[in-house]
Amino acid sequence: MNNGSVTDPLTLAHEVDAGLRAEARPERAASEKAYLKSHLRHYGTSVPAIRSTVRRTVGVEGLNHDDLRTLVAALWAMPVHECRVAAVELLASYVHLLSTDDVDLLERLLRESRTWALVDGLAANVVGPLVERAPGMGPVLDRWAVDADHWIRRAALLALLVPLRQGAGDFDRFGRYADAMLAEKEFFIRKAIGWVLRDTGRRRPDLVYAWLLPRASRASGVTVREAVKPLSDAQRAAILAARKPT
Repeated sequence: MNNGSVTDPLTLAHEVDAGLRAEARPERAASEKAYLKSHLRHYGTSVPAIRSTVRRTVGVEGLNHDDLRTLVAALWAMPVHECRVAAVELLASYVHLLSTDDVDLLERLLRESRTWALVDGLAANVVGPLVERAPGMGPVLDRWAVDADHWIRRAALLALLVPLRQGAGDFDRFGRYADAMLAEKEFFIRKAIGWVLRDTGRRRPDLVYAWLLPRASRASGVTVREAVKPLSDAQRAAILAARKPT
């Protein structure tokens, strides 16, 4: 496929699977499955090996939009963690082919992921670039931010991560979502808020400080510990002091 041939996507899916199995590490598989509390089969193939297998088997050119969807769906249908990671990597490599018409697919994959190891890549590296170029994604994120599924809410936050990390992005939108979620008990929401604040703060610490200080008493320890890492000593001390009961 990487030479421009028109290999059937379903055949490609089986070739990717075979490549992933060839890189399997059974000793890694058992520990990773337990760590992720996964219901899927695990080969123990590392993420770098997954990426190289995808590049070697599929390449980064040659798929059209429909073939991409077919290949991703076929890989996802295999009850194997590494095949699903490969599907995420493919979507990230071919994200330029995606549009708001593909939200149905992306949302289905997010809902079926049930782990940060799949949700985070889908949100930051697939949904995120689509949000940046498609204004119609705003209402989608608004809906996700209040979804009953905490993985979908996490995806709404992390879809905004990469531009904010780069010193750009829509901090106002993130701030609205995060403010509404600050009181949540779910660890993966608390961690995501802190993560985005931490990465935003590396370039714009004053922005993060101004947002977090009046909310410090409502923010969880997980969120605050991440968020204050790039801040100055004075800013960090002020936020920690604001968390103490008066």
